[in-house]
Amino acid sequence: MQVILLEKVVNLGDLGEVVRVRNGYARNFLIPRGIARRATPEAIKEIEAQRAELERAQQERLAAAQALGNQLAELRVEVLQKAGVDGRLFGSVTNMDIAGALAEKGFDSIQRSQIRLNDGPLKAVGEYPIVISLHPDVEVEITVVVQGDLD
Repeated sequence: MQVILLEKVVNLGDLGEVVRVRNGYARNFLIPRGIARRATPEAIKEIEAQRAELERAQQERLAAAQALGNQLAELRVEVLQKAGVDGRLFGSVTNMDIAGALAEKGFDSIQRSQIRLNDGPLKAVGEYPIVISLHPDVEVEITVVVQGDLD
């Protein structure tokens, strides 16, 4: 299916581009979230007419993400989790736990889907660099400190 992108999508294209994607990806993800529209001749004309407004909205989202990224830069988040004597956790620290710790620090707007745990959930006590993807063009690295609770 061919769709017109209404915003920049990583590994797919920029605003206003007509791209071919699988039908299910378009119907179940891109179109319901307002990221894309079906590429009909009428829709293409309509998007070209609205292009300046869509670019302005995208620039505002980018500026907001950069401002949030500046606040998050070099942030240290501490997560307390039950651990054994050897430093291994009785469970793991997931992106949901990190999002909760960020919310406690006042960053409620960060969703757990924006937190990238490249090696999977954290399973031991220590410091870990974590990447948060705020926008397709803005990624910020924070440090998550996992502390063991021996109780």
